[in-house]
Amino acid sequence: MRRALLWPLTGVAVVVGLAVVLAIAGWLFVHGRLDSPGPARDERTVVLPQGLSAFDIADALEEAGVIDDPLLFVAGLWIEDKQHALKAGEYVFEALVTPRGVMEKLVAGKTVVHRLTVVEGMTSAEVVAALNGAPGLEGEIMAVPEEGSLLPETYHYALGDSRAVLIERMQRAMARLVDELWSARDPAVGLDEAHQAVVLASVVEKETALADEMPVIAGVFLNRLRQDMRLQADPTVIYAVTGGKKPLGRALRRADLWVESPYNTYRQKGLPPGPIANPGRAALAAVLNPAETDALYFVADGSGGHAFAKTLDEHNRNVARWRAKRAKAKK
Repeated sequence: MRRALLWPLTGVAVVVGLAVVLAIAGWLFVHGRLDSPGPARDERTVVLPQGLSAFDIADALEEAGVIDDPLLFVAGLWIEDKQHALKAGEYVFEALVTPRGVMEKLVAGKTVVHRLTVVEGMTSAEVVAALNGAPGLEGEIMAVPEEGSLLPETYHYALGDSRAVLIERMQRAMARLVDELWSARDPAVGLDEAHQAVVLASVVEKETALADEMPVIAGVFLNRLRQDMRLQADPTVIYAVTGGKKPLGRALRRADLWVESPYNTYRQKGLPPGPIANPGRAALAAVLNPAETDALYFVADGSGGHAFAKTLDEHNRNVARWRAKRAKAKK
């Protein structure tokens, strides 16, 4: 009787053992396939919306040619206990990426990073136009933010991010930078509030693209303000004519200098009522820590920089030299 009972028990052991062997074999097979090169012969981009199941994601990857066996991919997810860890978004997969490589990228959420560069001196209207034209963002910016409130730099974003949120990031970044630089300003600058620094920095930004010249130009403008002289800055006239909505598209004319506008510093004394662009860090730092200079004038020197002068006579000679260089270049 005892021997008769051993047969069923032996049979159960055999079945269990066989099941274990098959499970191990299946585990080894799946793991081996997870590390095999995938079918893609070139780079593939796949967008995975929110709310997809593991099976939906596997089907999308197969359709894009990234994997060739959706069931095996899902089995790998379950074996690794990562079926609920996959993140939505836009992904780029390299050629021959393995299923395990795909899985790891989806779990880590290594989505495509897009970039939008706001160049120093862009007006807020120009920033909005660039933002509304940037691919992959959602929502449209209808109202133009306050001039000078957006920090020029390169911003990273992912597919589906909000344009409004990106604008808010630009505004917060500018506010932080202005607070930082204002607290470290040279007390001799003589500006009463941070907003004035942004206004003057926007003018400096539009006057030169050379960072090492900005502190000198800032010093010139501050000297003129102290002596109650008009700034007579051409960029403020351009802003008066265009409203910052688009480039002037032509050279300034003498008649433009008489345009009636609070932004026209050829007619109005003091600072313009607001910024004429969005200044960058260098221009803001130049205004708040300007170079020590006695210069009251500057003009283009024909080589990309400016010639500075303490007196009007010296300035007029610099202007004559610049005009001669310009005339020679046109021949």
